[in-house]
Amino acid sequence: MRKVHPGACVSETAWEKSNSGVGGGDDAVVLTVWKKSLLPNCHGFTVFDTNRGNLVFRVDNYIGGNKDHILLMDAAGNPLLTIRRKRLSLGDTWLVFEGEDESLKPLFTARKSVSILNNSNNKCLAHFLSSFGTGNMKKEVAYEIEGCYARRCCTFYSKNRRKVAEIKMKEGDAGGVAFGADIFRLIVQPEMDTALAMAFLIILDHMFGSR
Repeated sequence: MRKVHPGACVSETAWEKSNSGVGGGDDAVVLTVWKKSLLPNCHGFTVFDTNRGNLVFRVDNYIGGNKDHILLMDAAGNPLLTIRRKRLSLGDTWLVFEGEDESLKPLFTARKSVSILNNSNNKCLAHFLSSFGTGNMKKEVAYEIEGCYARRCCTFYSKNRRKVAEIKMKEGDAGGVAFGADIFRLIVQPEMDTALAMAFLIILDHMFGSR
């Protein structure tokens, strides 16, 4: 396994970074995603700012723990978003909550796209619905993700079809050699929060990845 930013330092919190764009300014943020926890006896993700080399996000789930309940943390281990599979639901449905409080209304509901007619032209992998207003819990599609997660080639679209994030294979500096499926890139445009984009990636991994 290649080493990924072995001298990473922990500074400001990931939530501050996500709100300020991590990379700063109007440029896209490029994150290196390593599908591995830095803690022993855990599986998860370790995420670095590709340009700065600092640790941004962590997911550390014990191997024998609940795979359908994930906590996305910043570099210091502070909880950012809770991701949980919806119980007793038709299809593959996930909920995203702010912090660790699951008693509140979820920020987003993610649903795996299923083509009844097995249409090969259907590129949509998942819909992400946001709740708005009060009382009626009405939802609208806020994001859609298209592509192929197994090939680490996905595009995130907002409701107005703006490209707001991408998942791409990571290539090495020498000769463009790919790192493989466990190390890849998440490129997030300024219009999208980086923590939210990472949460969506985690959901895709549970929907389409081999765990």
